[in-house]
Amino acid sequence: MKVDLASLPIRSLRTDGGRLAYREAGSGPPLVFLHGGFVDHRMWEEQLPVFAARHRVLAYDARGHGGSDTATGPFRPADDVAALLRGLDAAPAVLVGVSMGGATAVDCALEHPESVRAVVVSGVGTSEPVFEDPWALDVLAAQGRALAAGDVTGWVDAFQRFTAGPHRDLADVDPEVVRRVREMVLGTLAKHAPGEADHRVPVTATWERAPGISVPVCAINGALDAPDHLAMAERLVRLVTDGRTVTVPGAAHYPNMENAARFDTELISFLRTLERV
Repeated sequence: MKVDLASLPIRSLRTDGGRLAYREAGSGPPLVFLHGGFVDHRMWEEQLPVFAARHRVLAYDARGHGGSDTATGPFRPADDVAALLRGLDAAPAVLVGVSMGGATAVDCALEHPESVRAVVVSGVGTSEPVFEDPWALDVLAAQGRALAAGDVTGWVDAFQRFTAGPHRDLADVDPEVVRRVREMVLGTLAKHAPGEADHRVPVTATWERAPGISVPVCAINGALDAPDHLAMAERLVRLVTDGRTVTVPGAAHYPNMENAARFDTELISFLRTLERV
């Protein structure tokens, strides 16, 4: 089944907190792709054609991103995922998430275990991040300074340092990847007003509760990602009952975009292990 992301209609599901936008393709065991913070479901455009051949694939926009509504009251991203799965009769599903999306997948496994078949994360552990490395702290500080100054361009430039990772300059990254990330980030920022309240409600004690996750967990990390991102993913897979790690060469925080062929190979390999259970 050959699928072009742009040809798929953007659908929406009404929830108590507003409209969640998503695209869907294929049939078979449900496979849900969760994007990173400030980007949107389009980061998975290489994956949909590959995985729709054997799976019912869903790629959705988290609240406040892409085509989904912006929150006007308290919400938990993991509850949104569970509502989407219930509303589309797609549970239990394998959840695949990069960065924020991976954290949401872990939260969903903690809060809605009946909805989750397995979890795949990239560059993240849980929704309680730990940043200690000087490089990451410098990036976050640069983002904070730009935000305080109302400097959108400066904030995006600082954000894009995660796209390259600490071992490269942005000029070393495929320009198309850089362009796509920037386009998605600017689209998300345009949905929000300066000083807008963050209505997300945290899931608590995630690291302490992680050993209770009984479904398989796989970390597919970019080899060039920041040390803190790699350390969080490694910590997660050590804590859970069934955890494993694989590495995608030549990629940083978005391995599915930078080295889609290798990312897809590793994900296919993990999904096949689930078929044997």
